[in-house]
Amino acid sequence: MKKRTVKYRNDKGEIIGDLRPIKKGELPSLDELVGKLRRQTKVTLALDDDALAFFKREARRRNTSYQRMIRNLVRSYARAHASAK
Repeated sequence: MKKRTVKYRNDKGEIIGDLRPIKKGELPSLDELVGKLRRQTKVTLALDDDALAFFKREARRRNTSYQRMIRNLVRSYARAHASAK
């Protein structure tokens, strides 16, 4: 059976809601982003070239995976905002 490819037609990159600057203490440190592995679900995500280059560079410096760092950043963000509600 051929794997079905999902096509996203409605995503035009719009930002929903208000933007605000992120304060230094609101995000985990880069060293905190080098965390343990957990159960995962694969997704496709398009990132800006400069953001991806940043995570790849920092991951090389810390001898870890840039994907793990991004995953842990998203998890930290989700937890912080889930507990705020």
